Amino acid sequence: MESYLVFRDLAIIIISAKLCGIIARKCKAPQVVGEIIAGLLIGPSILGWVNQSDFLVQMAEIGVILLMFSAGLETDLKDLVKTGPIAVLIACSGVFIPLICGALLYMAFYGVSPWGSEGFYKAVFVGTILTATSVSITVESLKEMGKIKGKVGTTILSAAIIDDVIGIIVLTFVIGFKNPESKPSVVLLNTVGFFVFAIVVGFIIYKIFQMVDARYPHTRRIPIAGLALCLAMAYIAEKYFGIADITGAYVAGIILCSIRDSQYIAEKMDTNSYIIFGPIFFASIGLKTNLESISMGILVFSIAFVLVGLLSKVIGCGLMARLCKFNKRDSLKIGVGMMTRGEVALIVSQKGLTAGLLTPVYFTSVILLIIISSIATPIILKVLYSKDQAESAA
Repeated sequence: MESYLVFRDLAIIIISAKLCGIIARKCKAPQVVGEIIAGLLIGPSILGWVNQSDFLVQMAEIGVILLMFSAGLETDLKDLVKTGPIAVLIACSGVFIPLICGALLYMAFYGVSPWGSEGFYKAVFVGTILTATSVSITVESLKEMGKIKGKVGTTILSAAIIDDVIGIIVLTFVIGFKNPESKPSVVLLNTVGFFVFAIVVGFIIYKIFQMVDARYPHTRRIPIAGLALCLAMAYIAEKYFGIADITGAYVAGIILCSIRDSQYIAEKMDTNSYIIFGPIFFASIGLKTNLESISMGILVFSIAFVLVGLLSKVIGCGLMARLCKFNKRDSLKIGVGMMTRGEVALIVSQKGLTAGLLTPVYFTSVILLIIISSIATPIILKVLYSKDQAESAA
């Protein structure tokens, strides 16, 4: 392939992703949904304008790293500490129930596999995809209704942050155990070792960034050094600990989320991600999705996957909220608020594809879950809050 054809592919991806993103936003759906559909349209399944290449795969990988770094930067540790034990319990239940339900769903369709087999890890990985929560749509809905700062809103936000952290740790374990050469004790040791390394080295790096930030506030050297830290942590996680590179990138964001200029770093990262790396990553999901290989069996599985994905979050998070003394309606609000899926589910799916735990045809199921959960969540939340207003007025 001629090297200059890359420029044509990039131009097609960026323009089509942005146009479809704008259309999706006008339809009240997340922009990422439009970007995924753009990849589907221009990919081999429909128009055939762009094919996957090694260059695009590497660019998409950078996009994943930047997305996870930004997610870490936007974590509010104070909110995490404030909601504390309740958010942790809701997040744990919101990971455990979907994980079990997703694995059982896969086994129901494709048979029960013995512990440690390829089929077993594929089943667990399907459950791992369902653990991710994306609350961007929920946040927008709560803001519109003026409920973002309430007890329910704060609990949802905090639980979603913890939810993603736990989900990434689960992903790290599943990919580590899937390697036939790795032993459970080694995977556990590597995972614990990485987080110990991240805490010790992260504290030192945090102090260094804090001093530099105080001396040279709001200068471009801060986000440049932050990006270098992100890439270095991604490399160290994968190379020396056998842990997913996205875990390292996320931890790098957590390290810097409390410095004064964390928002400034996030803004600079978002510029790169918004213009080029983000569209390439999300479009690459569409490019990988092969509609020709979708059978009736996959279609039925996708419908079941969506239903299990939605209900398992509502039951897992809502039931734990109820046990934590929230009333029935507030518990339901928390469950519904946690059922949206987005970028993290796609990132987890992408890592599963790389590790051989997922085939491209199952991206259809994930995309369908993201679209339906993004549309259903705001509508159901509005109905629940409007009932509160109607009862208080009466």
